[in-house]
Amino acid sequence: MRKRSKRYRAAATLRDRQQVMELQDALKALKSMEGVKFDETVEVSVKLGIDPKQSDQSVRGAIALPKGIGKTKRVIVFAEGDKAQEAIEAGAVEAGGPDLAKKIEDGWFDFDVAIAVPAAMRFVGKLGKLLGPKGKMPSPKAGTVTENVGFAVKEFAAGKIEFRNDTGGNVHGPMGKKSFPAEDLKVNIEAFLDHLKSLRPASAKGNYIQSICVSTSMGPGIRVQVPG
Repeated sequence: MRKRSKRYRAAATLRDRQQVMELQDALKALKSMEGVKFDETVEVSVKLGIDPKQSDQSVRGAIALPKGIGKTKRVIVFAEGDKAQEAIEAGAVEAGGPDLAKKIEDGWFDFDVAIAVPAAMRFVGKLGKLLGPKGKMPSPKAGTVTENVGFAVKEFAAGKIEFRNDTGGNVHGPMGKKSFPAEDLKVNIEAFLDHLKSLRPASAKGNYIQSICVSTSMGPGIRVQVPG
């Protein structure tokens, strides 16, 4: 059994495991819990009414949250020529073609997001086994395969988040920092939930958003009332 810290146990006593709270109240409770020495990330976990085994019920995408997430991301771009130059000017830490693919094959992963122009997928495809498990494989659904690399680099570098459901039908995402005002966190979470609703698979039956939980990266979760 995992041993929890004294701080975590103290925070857990501040909430009832069975209680479901309004989002605003849940965030106030979250911010009132004793924190650690760094500014924790506030995360949301959403249980969706989908069958993850069905390919037509997968939920995946990306969103630039209205209030940001409180950190910048290191972005690389698979592109050559003018598109590579556009990526660098927009803030990419690396841009290239087969040379960049080779660098990753050799074990370099010092980046958060990988973007590719469609033409570059011919040499990016072979990196699937390396980038896929790390959640860094470029994908049209996530907005990371695009001709508009300059715009994409700026959005992802500023904190645009990618997400996809796990094998249990849950979607997780960072919503900002604990130091954010509760109202800013609320705006981000509501925007994320609205975006998830827009991605509801046509074949999904019953209640789509089944449960919501918010937590800090080092703290216990708080159950949130599902909006009507």
